[in-house]
Amino acid sequence: MSFASPVKASLNRIAFITGGAQGIGRAIATRLARDGYDIAIADIPQAQTKVDGVIDEIKSYGRQAISLHADVREPTQIESAIAQTVEQLGPRLFVSVANAGVTQVRPLLECTPEFIENEVRINLLGLMNTHIFAAKQMVKQGFGGRIIGAGSIASYRTAENLGPYGGTKFAVRGFTEVAAKEWAQYDIRVNAYGPGIVDTPMWDHIDRELAKIEGISVGEAKAVRVKRDIKLGRIQEPEDVAKLVSFLVSDEGEYITGQTIKSCGGASL
Repeated sequence: MSFASPVKASLNRIAFITGGAQGIGRAIATRLARDGYDIAIADIPQAQTKVDGVIDEIKSYGRQAISLHADVREPTQIESAIAQTVEQLGPRLFVSVANAGVTQVRPLLECTPEFIENEVRINLLGLMNTHIFAAKQMVKQGFGGRIIGAGSIASYRTAENLGPYGGTKFAVRGFTEVAAKEWAQYDIRVNAYGPGIVDTPMWDHIDRELAKIEGISVGEAKAVRVKRDIKLGRIQEPEDVAKLVSFLVSDEGEYITGQTIKSCGGASL
């Protein structure tokens, strides 16, 4: 199956993406580059080698692309990354994608305060702060924008051994709604994508941890869930999510706001 899209003319707009080194973030970054955006990727220093590969691909499309270091657990680093984006690429920020996230697998009775706090700081506070700093820049520019966040099928239905993760994703759904209400006056649309089982390193991690808890072999946890839950009969690819984001930030998606859209192949049915 091919997910390649044609490289379109430059839009003279910037898309800022957190966690763009791999998986869904990489797919979104390269798709938006093909759609005509210049790209700023903010990720942790440990991911720099992977980020460099994404930057090279984006530049091969004739787009500008920069990499920035930011740990989304630290609000000042997010604020700095957005400021550097505008400084280096210009005051043309139109899309912000708060994609950075983590999935920790553990029964609730084994969750320590530190374990829970880490997930909340990355998945929820990181997203909130990314949205707010991006919105402030968009308001300053005065021509609106599109803000997208990483939700999940877990924004609607939680799962055993993923309690803190599900809690953060329910909260993402709520924050998406209130941000959409408050920022509509500035012509800013706010939405979230809600994937299910995606073929990414994150889901490989989930599979390994669930295998330990459930006493099954590595690969079996994911395979069983794909076969049992996904009505379209195949695992979701990162590019499937990128196609949704591409639509939501386009002119065709301009009347959609405040939504966490499930992109799960029917797994939530």
